[in-house]
Amino acid sequence: MSEQTKNPEQEVELNEEVAQMEADVEAAVEAAEQHEADQEQSPEAEIAMLYAELEAAKQTIADQKDSVVRAAADVDNIRRRAAQDVEKAHKFALEKFANELLPVIDNLERAIEFSDKENETLKPLLEGIDMTVKSFNDAVAKFGVEIVNPQGEQFNPDFHQAMSIQPSNDVTPNTVLAVMQKGYTLNGRLLRPAMVMVSKAADA
Repeated sequence: MSEQTKNPEQEVELNEEVAQMEADVEAAVEAAEQHEADQEQSPEAEIAMLYAELEAAKQTIADQKDSVVRAAADVDNIRRRAAQDVEKAHKFALEKFANELLPVIDNLERAIEFSDKENETLKPLLEGIDMTVKSFNDAVAKFGVEIVNPQGEQFNPDFHQAMSIQPSNDVTPNTVLAVMQKGYTLNGRLLRPAMVMVSKAADA
């Protein structure tokens, strides 16, 4: 027997190795084909995927738009509140100062009310005081200060303070019979209520 002649056992082993190699190659080819098939989607699947991505993008845009709208509304509210605060500050910055002036006006008016108006020598003085009171009232009116003098009007607890109640048949109940001290408002807000006497129905 020559050296190149193989025994049956060697031939069997060689055939088995060849068969195993062929099987490995076939498995590798099948795996490659499957991978390629997985990579290549059908048009329907690709459209579905793109549609899902589009819907997700739309939702993101909607969420961002909602956030922008809320932020704009918050900014607008802050701006409006700031404007209101500034307006109130302008309107009522003089409140403390105006309250300090009211007793001065009261004293001038009392000087006129209780003076001897028949005394000729006092007339020029009283006229001067009266002009001063009018100047005071005109000056404070330019800044929103208004007089509350409800003589003959219906009693209003928002602007009047009842100091006494008087029975009367001449006017309807809750009518202001007398103003003991004028009230004042600043841009519609009460600075000081008017001190008044109020009527009630007379006893039968």
